[in-house]
Amino acid sequence: MKILFKSILALTCIVAGHFHSYAQQSATTTTKLNMGKVEPYQMEVTYNKTSHLIFPAAIRYVDLGSEYLIAGKAEDAENVLRVKASVRDFDEETNFSVITDDGRFYNFNVFYSPNPPTMNYDLLTMQKISSRENSNDVLFEELGKNPPSLAGLILETIYKKNKRIVKHIGSKSYGIQFLLKGIYVHNGKFYFHAELRNKSNVPFNIDFVNFKVADKKVARRTVVQEKPMVPLRLYKPLDEIAGNTVEQNVFLLDQFTIADDKVLIIEIFEKNGGRQQTLQVENSDLVNAKQIKDMHLKIN
Repeated sequence: MKILFKSILALTCIVAGHFHSYAQQSATTTTKLNMGKVEPYQMEVTYNKTSHLIFPAAIRYVDLGSEYLIAGKAEDAENVLRVKASVRDFDEETNFSVITDDGRFYNFNVFYSPNPPTMNYDLLTMQKISSRENSNDVLFEELGKNPPSLAGLILETIYKKNKRIVKHIGSKSYGIQFLLKGIYVHNGKFYFHAELRNKSNVPFNIDFVNFKVADKKVARRTVVQEKPMVPLRLYKPLDEIAGNTVEQNVFLLDQFTIADDKVLIIEIFEKNGGRQQTLQVENSDLVNAKQIKDMHLKIN
């Protein structure tokens, strides 16, 4: 009987020790998770009115926590989200999450209110006064190991420094001059810095900018082999270059090289016009791209 009692006592101690160890491990894991916690914004919505959230960048992903909410991007505004209640007086807290093109992740806890005190929110202003401004950075497949915030910072740095390190690539006609001012490389990505000068009195309305790899010389009756190169990012949208003004932009593309019998063609087309400009970039220009160092974003 004593042996049986000792065995039960020993088993009880083992089980108790196991649960105590599990509780400690669980508490430790929870504590670690709390260190990376994304604090949610608190928000109230109603049925009869629509709330709008203005994000610093284009909206890429939206997930609603329940059927109590309906949401969608505003027409012709990639960074504005419309949110409202789909039913009246829901009494359970719900939530929704948003990912934007600059890699930011946002989480919102949502409650119902017949008359919310605030209907519209500017997330950029909220970030500037929030200590959580740089707390998260979502990675996108097309950017590889480059966080969107870093890619955006490089685009901005090149734009603001506005240096001309490439001085032999340009085109000019009808008062329009198109220049390639620099080619930079960082973490498997190219950054093309271009400038468009309008020396005429007639505004240049941009239809689109095209990147493609094509044969350097094409014989007659030969099918032209072209490979489009799609920019992953650009620093800012460009619609119109007013008369007698200068505008610049920076384009982000995947790193690549081309054969000696190929060229990279960069074209800019005028909307409802014929002042198209074309640049040709050799492989030697690509392999001599300037390297950007992570430390202070130094451009060699």
